[in-house]
Amino acid sequence: MLNYFNFKKRKNDYLLTNDFGNYCILSNDEFNELITSKSVTNEQKSAELEAKGFIYNCRKDEFILNFTQNIRNMKQYLLRPTSLHIFVVTTDCNGDCVYCQAKSHHSGCGKYMTEEIAKNAVNIAISSPCQSMSFEFQGGEPLMNFDIIRYIVDYSSSISDKDISYNIVSNLTLLNDEMLEYIIAHNITLSTSLDGPADVHNNNRPFLHSNYGMYSVVDNRLNSLREKNIHFGAIQTTTHFSLKKYREIIDEYVIRDMDSIFIRPLTPLGMAADRWNEIGYTPEEFCSFYKNCIEYIISINKDGHFLSEGHARIFLRKILLQYAENYMDLRSPCGGGLGQLAYYSDGNIYTCDEARMLSEMGNNAFLVGNVFDSQYKDIISSSACRAVCKASISESLPTCNQCVYQPYCGVCPVVNYASTKDLYEKSPANYRCRIYRGMLDVLFDMLDDEETLKIFYSWIE
Repeated sequence: MLNYFNFKKRKNDYLLTNDFGNYCILSNDEFNELITSKSVTNEQKSAELEAKGFIYNCRKDEFILNFTQNIRNMKQYLLRPTSLHIFVVTTDCNGDCVYCQAKSHHSGCGKYMTEEIAKNAVNIAISSPCQSMSFEFQGGEPLMNFDIIRYIVDYSSSISDKDISYNIVSNLTLLNDEMLEYIIAHNITLSTSLDGPADVHNNNRPFLHSNYGMYSVVDNRLNSLREKNIHFGAIQTTTHFSLKKYREIIDEYVIRDMDSIFIRPLTPLGMAADRWNEIGYTPEEFCSFYKNCIEYIISINKDGHFLSEGHARIFLRKILLQYAENYMDLRSPCGGGLGQLAYYSDGNIYTCDEARMLSEMGNNAFLVGNVFDSQYKDIISSSACRAVCKASISESLPTCNQCVYQPYCGVCPVVNYASTKDLYEKSPANYRCRIYRGMLDVLFDMLDDEETLKIFYSWIE
């Protein structure tokens, strides 16, 4: 018997995938044989198809029972309540990044979260049934309101025995010794942006009201953190200026002896949407850049320097291990509400980080409550939360359910709404879809090389 699967015709073969996260590559003749005869004569390939759940020779209930754990692994995040809580402690910032998604030229700045708002937000967050959760501090530049970060950490740890990890997403330019002492004492992690060498980083991330870029300051901060053995994470964001600089960008991470880079495409929200004609690109341009990056990273690994790429790690865990981690953007349904909530500096609560960014553009479509009059159960059952969940189940979406990459991908109703005023994409293969599809094309095309496959396994194991 044939189990349901999706497929894609490639240059010389067919790629098949199923809901268990398994994939199989068949020659043209093998694929035609499978479709017409529900089996293949090649015994090795037939055994692979059966082991991976593409065909079965038992009762349907037995088949389902045999692969129950596979479904659990691919959907394990649905068994967890809201675990990521984002606190936008201020909208103020000392930077003027060209792609900032958290503000628009049409929005005001300078809002600061108060202790009263922070206290109520924490009370809602810890009322989530999740025992292990993450509190993430964002802005603006969150270090401009470090007192509230300190308050949230102290208050939440004093009233709850839950396992809470804390992370500050910062440009690091305001980091001082007093802050660092507190951060170390409370095991708070730091995440920052490192878009590449000085010319790339300064082009993308200048200081506010200045032509002076942040690179030299960030460089000093990162060197100081490394000297003190303090771990930090870094994300690279790609603008049009970055496209021809892939080697220099990767080399910046290698020179710093970093073991990972997260290559991120632009999202058309906030200032990124306002300046798209200047900084944006087509999905095909980004995917060409991504391919160059991955090929160069692989060559670096072959030369003995371990460096992994973040998006690839997330995809490859699904592809090679059939395990989907709780990464909000690549879930089905997405992480909006169910996996994350964003508490804005004025007390408003949104389904996700992208939703509060949309609010910066003057649209509160994904507002689910306020810290002064909402409870967790009301937020989760709100119409906006239900709508986001329904609109992001890729298995039921006409443009996704027959895509070969459906088991590995995810959709964002907020980005759809920002672009088209509709939760559901109005035309197949939109910008975000073509980005992820192109990235997955790159990875699947590289799985045939045994040495590359070993490197991929080293990234995820």
